[in-house]
Amino acid sequence: MSELLGLTHEEQQQAVERIQELTSEGMAMAEAIQIVVKELKQSKGQP
Repeated sequence: MSELLGLTHEEQQQAVERIQELTSEGMAMAEAIQIVVKELKQSKGQP
């Protein structure tokens, strides 16, 4: 979760909402977090 450090409060809230969306569809929490971290990195242009 250290990847979430450095995010604005709004970005953190969006990440939480995205994780909740994925888990509500039946995805495991760990997998949802990995996907959201990957999405965040891609949106910030990180490899």
